[in-house]
Amino acid sequence: MLLVLDVGNTNTVLGVYDVSGDQRLVAHWRVATIQTQTVDEYGVLFRNLFAMDAIEIPGIRGIVISSVVPPLDSILRQVCERYFNTKPLFIEPGVKTGMPVLYENPAEVGADRIVNSVAAFEKYGGPSIAVDFGTATTFDCVSAKGEYIGGVICPGIGISAEALFGRTARLQRVDIRKPSRIIGTNTVTSMQSGLYYGYLGLIDGILELLLGEMGKDSKIVATGGLSQLFGSGSKYIKAVDDFLTLDGLRIIWERNQPGKPREAAANPQSSGKSDSSKPWPGSKSGGQSRR
Repeated sequence: MLLVLDVGNTNTVLGVYDVSGDQRLVAHWRVATIQTQTVDEYGVLFRNLFAMDAIEIPGIRGIVISSVVPPLDSILRQVCERYFNTKPLFIEPGVKTGMPVLYENPAEVGADRIVNSVAAFEKYGGPSIAVDFGTATTFDCVSAKGEYIGGVICPGIGISAEALFGRTARLQRVDIRKPSRIIGTNTVTSMQSGLYYGYLGLIDGILELLLGEMGKDSKIVATGGLSQLFGSGSKYIKAVDDFLTLDGLRIIWERNQPGKPREAAANPQSSGKSDSSKPWPGSKSGGQSRR
């Protein structure tokens, strides 16, 4: 089995795949990202999660990690080696992704953005746009040939809401949800309407501009914590994929196994990719983004 970890600034999502059979996602969990936890504390957490789903730790044969929190990388590396007896594969420059990166400085692209883009193209074809609702909301664009061409980064809805609550003394915290009507009849519903419809307008406004550049046939897929909430209200988001990032981690892990093809034959457009064996360029000191 394969353990995949997507480490964000706010949450860490874990999943276990049966890579010896039908590539099925056997179990998945979402936990808070805590930078102060020790190797043993993370080890106990992972063991407890596995125990809840009756998954045997010795059954883990591979681990792949996407992290935008560099201080945790060495901690997680030790967790993998101490508790799983496995050296993890980190998504970083030098790892073969099967996707050329056309960013001006490829090392600046966050690992999670590359992972989402690989999964979006492999599962939905291209051109495609992956919208990830994390601490930051990212829009990542992939060409019809399977090239990462860039994207957009915005403050996440949580950051926007915190700014509203923190800078206005008389406005209370509210749940972020779709109100029953646009016009609020009290302070709570007025704030909920502003947060939801204001952010939805941002999402659709950016997508409309991206479709103008990339073409109206671009596939748009949303993922991340609030993807269901905003994906259901968007004019342009046609697919919501809760496991897009986890699937991308699995795909990249498979492409880095000895003797394994770099392309996934299931994608009818995979033949259109260019230079699929080219490693993700850039230095390992490159910056990270999102969440």
